[in-house]
Amino acid sequence: MNIAYICTEKLPSPAIKGGAIQLMIDGIAPFISQTNKLTIFSITDPLLPVRECRNGIEYIRFPKETYEHDVAAELAKHSFDVIHVFNRPAHMAKYKEAAKQSSFVLSLHNDMFSPLKLCKEKAEQALQSSTLITAVSEYIKQTVIRRYHVPEQKIRVAYSGVDLEKYVPIWTEEGERIRRQLRQTFGIDDQKVIVFIGRLSKTKGPHLLIQCMPDLLLRHPDARLVIVGGKWFSENTWDDYVSMLHRLSAPLKNHIIFTNYIPSEQIPRMFLIGDVFVCSSQWHEPLARVHYEAMAAGIPIITTNRGGNPEIIRHLENGFVINHYHDATAFSKAIDYMFTHPEKAQEMARIGREEVERQFQFRHVAQRFAAIYEEAFTNHCLH
Repeated sequence: MNIAYICTEKLPSPAIKGGAIQLMIDGIAPFISQTNKLTIFSITDPLLPVRECRNGIEYIRFPKETYEHDVAAELAKHSFDVIHVFNRPAHMAKYKEAAKQSSFVLSLHNDMFSPLKLCKEKAEQALQSSTLITAVSEYIKQTVIRRYHVPEQKIRVAYSGVDLEKYVPIWTEEGERIRRQLRQTFGIDDQKVIVFIGRLSKTKGPHLLIQCMPDLLLRHPDARLVIVGGKWFSENTWDDYVSMLHRLSAPLKNHIIFTNYIPSEQIPRMFLIGDVFVCSSQWHEPLARVHYEAMAAGIPIITTNRGGNPEIIRHLENGFVINHYHDATAFSKAIDYMFTHPEKAQEMARIGREEVERQFQFRHVAQRFAAIYEEAFTNHCLH
């Protein structure tokens, strides 16, 4: 088939500046392009040409300011069998108008049908323009079904994944070597390390991890919290929230380490610095991709019962799920549990790694989407 991917206007593709959607596209595109012709639309970037063919995939890039308009104009020049629009229901009607003969798959990576983001008229146009819709979690699927009369079978849950080759489990010889090297770099010896990886924003909740440290240090005086990330993708500027995090951590001195922004290609290694990974999400997380990454790295996981997170992390089976997600004490108790039950923590981590091997690799994600494209194409032809 002749397939087009339309990225969001936030970040370029390939994922030279990170981004969950861009990283997923990088992961599945090589598999999809093996048996299909693939064109990827994204925004321009000084480091990338406006048009190029790379590994058999055509990339077409337009300025952020006129992106939606330029993409629609370009679609009219092609005859794509399937057009996959990533996370932008608001633009669906415009794209459909430009490529009436194509079938459309809309994938939802956030609650994009929230009335705060999309008015009823636009939402209904998007639903009408889509042949099939995919959601990154059952939680996101239900946000649409609850608001609009969408047939259950029109929305498919397509869980994401990782490139397993980039993740060395912590219990291997190489994993141990990387761990020692990283710890040396950040001045950590045999201390117990909690690692947070994500954007430094209130919705991601790193402040709660800092707040839980004084309580945790009473039981584990050698604990260290490593906060990996910047304010935004590829940015280390400070805003009020980042300044607050630094103020909050100042009394704890060397018990808290900020790494600042780390390029996405180095993230798989960063998990290995930790004894436990914590996703402290406060918002209705669609299903944070860091879960798949931590599972792949073989790190015990603590997460919050928010949005889609508990769909793949099951309490005391392959991780620890916190219900009182806004309470710092709940985090110190969960971390204490992982530190005082190392064998149980390791068992959960190994189950997580096995699950990634079995169903959350990018080749699995590509298979899920390939089946959806086939169905969308067939449905469109029948109608």
